[in-house]
Parts: sequence; C-alpha cells; structure tokens
Amino acid sequence: MQKVKMIWNNPILKFLLGFMKIMVWVVVILVVLVIAIQRLFNNQVSLGSYRMFTVVTGSMLPEYQIYDVIIVKEQNPSIIEKGDDVAYLGKKDDYNGKIITHRVINKRYENGKYYFTTQGIANNAADPEIEESQLYGTVVYKPYILTWFSHVLNNSYGLYFLIIVPIAFLIFLEILDYINHKESELENEEEK
Repeated sequence: MQKVKMIWNNPILKFLLGFMKIMVWVVVILVVLVIAIQRLFNNQVSLGSYRMFTVVTGSMLPEYQIYDVIIVKEQNPSIIEKGDDVAYLGKKDDYNGKIITHRVINKRYENGKYYFTTQGIANNAADPEIEESQLYGTVVYKPYILTWFSHVLNNSYGLYFLIIVPIAFLIFLEILDYINHKESELENEEEK
C-alpha cells in the first residue's frame, strides 16, 4: 500500500491523471452535447446561420457516407447555384417532413421566388421541385471529428466505448482520489 501511495503522490503522475480526467470529461460532454442538440431539438436549432445534420441515407454517395455530419449555412437563394449541395425540408410525396441533403440540378426564378430541383448523387431520379422557403442552406463543411464520433456512436459498440468506458474511468479515478484523500487524513490524525 505504501508503494501505491508513493506512486500516487508523484507530482508528474498527479498532473497526467488530472489532465486525462479533464480531457475525458471534455470529450464526454462534447459528445453528449452534440447528440442532445441534434436529437432534442430535431435539427431546428441554428447557431448563428449554421445548422448541423447527420446523413442517414446513401443518396449522396460517394460525397457523403451514412452517418457523416455536415454543417449547413443559411444562404440567400439568389446565390445558390447548380451543383451546390443543399439541405431542405421536404413537403411532397415520400419527402414530406424529412430533411433532405441533395445536389441542385436546376434553378429557376418565377413570380419573385426561386425554385430548385435537386437530386441525390446516387439516385436515378430528381426530387420534387422545392421553393426557397424550404431551404435550410448549403453544405459548407463536413467536420471530420464529429463525423468520426457519429460513425463510432452509430455502431453496436460505439456508445459503450465512447460514453460508458470513459465515465467508468472517471469514476475509477474519483474513487482513487477519495481513497488517497482519506489515507492522507488518517496519517495526519495519527501524527498528531
């Protein structure tokens, strides 16, 4: 026990364990925050003019894989061009109520409004035409770290390794801190 206590009192080891604890907490909090924002607010929350979506189908392969995370920026419809990838809220047929991310293949202006025709890269047919009011914006970025977390969390072991194991590790470190603190208190009382 004395040997363990000497190792635990090593200032370098204490610093490294404290740093690891902070980093694990940061990762766990960020992962939970990203999941909460997407799931609880049903993608209706924008930060500034940006929204975050997770790709759930293979319609945009090979550009976007299933479970890729994409960042969409609100844009003035007048600057959206053919070839841009846009996210929109579907209102017709099978698309009704779904958030779709597809590529613009046609754009027209009529009666003061822009209309867009989109299609998934891997799809053979175009989507029903959409109005500018349905647009969330254009895809501007695919954050690789969030995409990695999304892919890990969406496999059978991901939640276990990304959430449960780090929390168990943090609990273990807290128990060690508590034991070390109690032993120090006992030694201080014995010295008196």
